[in-house]
Amino acid sequence: MSIKDEFLRLLREDEEFRLLVMAYLGISDVQSALGRLVDAVGGLVRSQSVVMDVLSKILENIEKLWENQNKLWEEVKALRESQNKLWEENNKIWQEVKALRENQERLWQEVKALRENQDKTWKEIEKLWQELKTFREEQEKRWQENEKRWEEAYKRFEAIETELRNLREDFNKSIMAVNRRLDALGARWGLISEEAFREGMRGVVERILGVAKVEKWSYNDVNGEVYGHPAMIDVDIVVKDGSHILVEVKSSVSRGDVAEFWRIGRLYERVNGVKPRLVIVSPYVDDRAMELARELGIEIYTEVT
Repeated sequence: MSIKDEFLRLLREDEEFRLLVMAYLGISDVQSALGRLVDAVGGLVRSQSVVMDVLSKILENIEKLWENQNKLWEEVKALRESQNKLWEENNKIWQEVKALRENQERLWQEVKALRENQDKTWKEIEKLWQELKTFREEQEKRWQENEKRWEEAYKRFEAIETELRNLREDFNKSIMAVNRRLDALGARWGLISEEAFREGMRGVVERILGVAKVEKWSYNDVNGEVYGHPAMIDVDIVVKDGSHILVEVKSSVSRGDVAEFWRIGRLYERVNGVKPRLVIVSPYVDDRAMELARELGIEIYTEVT
């Protein structure tokens, strides 16, 4: 039997042995535990020193945290005061916004009323424009009617004015004709000279012939072709468009006057180489003189107006 087996047997069978072994083992364990405890206490002391250092640092940090917390509280307090002011301002703003909304609502009501009034006004204006348009159309019709009436009246006035002008011209012509016939009678009976009558008839001659000026042709008839003896010949002449016109103006014309004027024309043709047109202007021409003038191709004008 080995020692191990004997030792195990004694532990099973011998109670005293067993208790001794247990006691021995217990003292060893206590010693070992105490050693460990001493080591642990030493570690704890060391750890406590570390902990103390840590706690010291923690306390410093806590103090700093308290300082920061105080500062933070001050800032929070300032923020609260600012926030309170902000809330007051915000409340004021909300009050103003509320007032603005109320004013806006009243303004919208007024705008709505203005629009309604404006619609009514536009309707009234439209009616007014329609009435004005109708008035203008009626006025235009009236103006057209008045214009037609004025045109008719103007035409009537023009016709009346024309009639009055014609009457005045006819009257003036009649007076002038009477005056010239009186002048012719005066010249015929010696009351005025033939030369004065001839000068008064100059405008009539210019009108009859359509010229602005009547000239004088004078020639010394030394051979006596006109009167049968030498004499100075004076006769009125008009040159128009290359045509030579001899004009005799007398208060009265006889057959001998026509023959004399024809001889003057023949003399003019011989001297100037141009056959002239012969014209006699007189208010009194006897029948025999008129007949001879037609035979000789002499023009006779008895209308002295």
